Amino acid sequence: LLLKPDQPGRTIMASSSSSMVALVTAVLCLTASRAQGQLQVGFYSTTCPNAEAIVRGAVTAAFANDSGVAAGLIRLHFHDCFVEGCDASVLLSVNPGGGKTERDAPPNNPSLHGFEVVDAARAALEQSCPRTVSCADILAFAARDSVNLTGGNALYQVPAGRRDGNISTADSAFGLPSPNLTADGLIQSFKDKTLTAEEMVILSGAHTLGRSHCDSFIFRNRERLASGTISPTYQALLESLCPTNTVQFRNVTTMIDLSTPTVLDNNYYKLLHLNLGLHFSDDQLVRNATLKASVDAFAANETLWKEKFVAAMIKMGKIEPKRPVPRGRSASIAASSTCHHHRLLPP
Repeated sequence: LLLKPDQPGRTIMASSSSSMVALVTAVLCLTASRAQGQLQVGFYSTTCPNAEAIVRGAVTAAFANDSGVAAGLIRLHFHDCFVEGCDASVLLSVNPGGGKTERDAPPNNPSLHGFEVVDAARAALEQSCPRTVSCADILAFAARDSVNLTGGNALYQVPAGRRDGNISTADSAFGLPSPNLTADGLIQSFKDKTLTAEEMVILSGAHTLGRSHCDSFIFRNRERLASGTISPTYQALLESLCPTNTVQFRNVTTMIDLSTPTVLDNNYYKLLHLNLGLHFSDDQLVRNATLKASVDAFAANETLWKEKFVAAMIKMGKIEPKRPVPRGRSASIAASSTCHHHRLLPP
């Protein structure tokens, strides 16, 4: 309704009311825009309904040939999310700005593996629904499938819609949590990624799978031997496996979990109580009273740990994603059928 000019007070009120409506409308639009940009379960249900099944097929085929690939895929997802967010930058083999990429940096090379599984999944997806599924989402799906195949029995739902990044530098990889970090360093490293101390302990449980290179543990463990925080028998075994006077030293690996290295269980936590943690950082979880309480709980209750592990994996998968694309829009443009050369879509 229009107010008469001889009603100045009401004119002011009408103007104020109009401004308020405009402000509320703007806020609602912004909120809706943000909601649409969030990661969503079933993101590809319309544009590529078989996306998750295709990734699962690639992971299952690789796992049948080498069960160790599951640990590699879980670790790939972790290393991706902890550097520049979950954007598949860890997969890039070419840095547009020149220099080495994340995957070539010492924290990742030569320890990361599973790249070929991601590429197999990407190739199959490009055949089914070209330029639709992002490499970052492939990593998240593959990690979930690896958890399920190794005994997690948890085909949990993974929110998707991540956008691939196109920047990957070797220097950025040095921000990954080191196997030589103290308890305080570990807590801070995960806090920087919006993860709690308990979630750090939970995600560390993934060390029940896979192998580690000698240079990640042998030298710091000699200090642990002197302080009595590693089993002397265990350290002697590790020394025999890691002859530092040979050129092959850096290529030698050993199981992180002595008993069940290919099964996702809570044995990792039980080993910590026996001074059988492989890395200095693993052992730190029982040298801090708060962290040890979580270790004790998970060592006593595997079901509890697995439930929390799934929740922590989902939360980790939401670390700093690049601006999510509208539902159904392609998340990356493939220069090939691999994820080694993915490119970011224009805004």
